[in-house]
Amino acid sequence: MTIKTEQNGKTGVIFFLSGRLDTANSPLLERKLKQWGDKKNEITLDFLDLGYISSMGLRVLLHAHKTFMEKNKKMIIKNMNESIREVFEMTGFIKLLDLA
Repeated sequence: MTIKTEQNGKTGVIFFLSGRLDTANSPLLERKLKQWGDKKNEITLDFLDLGYISSMGLRVLLHAHKTFMEKNKKMIIKNMNESIREVFEMTGFIKLLDLA
């Protein structure tokens, strides 16, 4: 998986994820979310080029969402493909996380 970042105004950042978000690379996303989450009020995760997400990837997203909410910050997910949307629907994440 690769993660490219782009500033989104003064208070936001966009992560462009590509490849597979699985057990092997979930720690990378977790580190980047923590790093940028301390600096920005809004993080957008663009899943346009993300082809797969594992349960470990879901765990990272859930933990980050909870942490951001506690700090009155926002994490938004956008551009999910159909297979990732299905995973979100089957697990109930579609109702838990903010989707654009």
